Amino acid sequence: MDVTVQIPDAIAPHLTEGGGDLARVALESVALEALRAGRITEVQLRKMLGLARIELDGFLKAHGIYQEYTLEDFEQERQALKEIGL
Repeated sequence: MDVTVQIPDAIAPHLTEGGGDLARVALESVALEALRAGRITEVQLRKMLGLARIELDGFLKAHGIYQEYTLEDFEQERQALKEIGL
């Protein structure tokens, strides 16, 4: 889906850090808010932003969102890796 947003030219430069891509900044902001509100999952966020899992972790940390990674999560991943021979 494409969305068009009207932002006054005088304000637009203040919304990007160091001349970044305003469309990307807007997408990331909408996606982060949806994640914080529980409307999307981390998997959906990763797909929206086109990030690998490790990139998503860094992205979330940069925005003050820390993933809860429990011992149970670790054990499940360890078992999955063991099952595929890694």
